[in-house]
Amino acid sequence: MITARGAMLYDASCVGQPREEIFDAGYWRARRALEQATGGRGTVAFVREGEQRWVLRHYRRGGLVARFLEDAYLWTGAERTRSFAEWRLLHRLRGWGLPVPRPVAARFARSGLVYRADLITEELPSRTTLAMVLASGPLDDPAWRRIGRCIAGLHARGVHHADLNAHNLLLGPDGEVYVLDFDRGRIRGRGAWEQAVLERLRRSLAKVTAGLPAGRFDDAAWRSLRQGCGEP
Repeated sequence: MITARGAMLYDASCVGQPREEIFDAGYWRARRALEQATGGRGTVAFVREGEQRWVLRHYRRGGLVARFLEDAYLWTGAERTRSFAEWRLLHRLRGWGLPVPRPVAARFARSGLVYRADLITEELPSRTTLAMVLASGPLDDPAWRRIGRCIAGLHARGVHHADLNAHNLLLGPDGEVYVLDFDRGRIRGRGAWEQAVLERLRRSLAKVTAGLPAGRFDDAAWRSLRQGCGEP
């Protein structure tokens, strides 16, 4: 769908024919439908539309470049925008039955050589991240193996998560494991990148548990996770 400054993708079964206002947290705040907004690299807002619960994310840069560009990205074509690429990837992963958010709508707004972008997804059944759980107490071996099996399910399909960490793995009350934030993710042939993804996760786990009581994350936990991935 073409807009005044860009375009939108959307799932009509979720949102009908949307207006651009749905990507504005202020719009939801005025309707008293904004439940929570958080900062960080990606500005996230939890909103309710009727019986549907959605997550609105505005794409923002990280690192040093964020000081200069903040939320602006170089324009290289509609299909290469961050929001359209992630929406299409999530749509594909949901079709495969993987535990990821359902994409609702995406948009970009272009201004000369740069664009800005937003994404709306359905909220998953849990907001509890792996980092939150570890801050409260240790996980048992079956839980670590379930996390490993979830990651193995992604890798079996060639899903390369660009930033798998303790903050974008969610744990449900009955042991379910979900994965968030597929910005810059892609489908590729299986290979050494899988180990790089796991090592990135290991560094994240070590970082979030540094200073916490012993046993929150150790070699035994990592072995259980790797076993869940199908490794000896």
